[in-house]
Amino acid sequence: MRKILIFSVFLIIANLISAQKVFYKKMLLMGSRFDISVVDIDSVSAYEDINIAKNEILRIEKLISSWDASSQTSMINANAGIAPVKVDKELFDLIQRSLAISKITDGAFDISYASMDRIWKFDGSMSRMPSEKDISNSVLSVGYQYIILNKSKSTVFLKNKGMRIGFGGIGKGYAADMAKQLLISKGVTAGIINASGDMSTWGKQPNGRDWTIAITNPMNKKKAFAVLPISGKAVVTSGDYERFVKFNGIRYSHIINPKTGYPATGIISATVFAHSAELADALATSIFVMGVDVGLNRINQLANIDCIIIDEKGSIFTSSKININDK
Repeated sequence: MRKILIFSVFLIIANLISAQKVFYKKMLLMGSRFDISVVDIDSVSAYEDINIAKNEILRIEKLISSWDASSQTSMINANAGIAPVKVDKELFDLIQRSLAISKITDGAFDISYASMDRIWKFDGSMSRMPSEKDISNSVLSVGYQYIILNKSKSTVFLKNKGMRIGFGGIGKGYAADMAKQLLISKGVTAGIINASGDMSTWGKQPNGRDWTIAITNPMNKKKAFAVLPISGKAVVTSGDYERFVKFNGIRYSHIINPKTGYPATGIISATVFAHSAELADALATSIFVMGVDVGLNRINQLANIDCIIIDEKGSIFTSSKININDK
């Protein structure tokens, strides 16, 4: 009787597993395409969960938006050089982690880059390079070391007038992580939050295998140059093959070097694997600024983090523990 009962339970579990499917929806959030996938046996509950993730992303967008005048981020920017601004612990902690990443990348990642947004446009409207004077002036308002945090009061103060912070290099990754954590807390066993290349994964596919991700070939966006298994980790790819400008034969990425005010050159794609999409997002941005050699060296010094870099000539570079299966 006991053997029959055990066999019956096993059969029920096997049937549930075999009935699982991947339910998927794409949407426009935070000004970018989000693809949200969950594993479930029921389309109704699956799409309810996807909607929960969507609302979480919208909540985070409201918190970190620098375009919404009523957001806490905008209030910080509006009070630059004037007064500290009290913020929610969530935003305070995100800024604190951002500053920690700035330190380990020697300022290659810097959320105060936002003051340079006014002179560089990557929407097709730029017809000439900004002047050297405008570029040099924009750098004067940049510097993560001038972001003053007071943990006991939960305040953020931008020391210099004209400073602005923005989360373009970390925000989508953070949103993907938070949506993932919320779905896990709701009992969703597996899925992927893909925020325009910022992917946070958990669990496995219905067939029991790891998720697999294809890394876009920047020389031909319709093809992938590598396919890798991933489960329970995050992967972020930053590329300049969609957002860039070209002047005098030189290609300028939308990722701006916060130290010089000029867009990064030399790299066209950087993919980072880490425990969180937030961290991977920030490091992928940093690699563009640091360059191939410094970027690889820095990643190789960090535990449980790997990267793949493609330079402007199409050459591929990987951190020490990466194993690529060519597609």
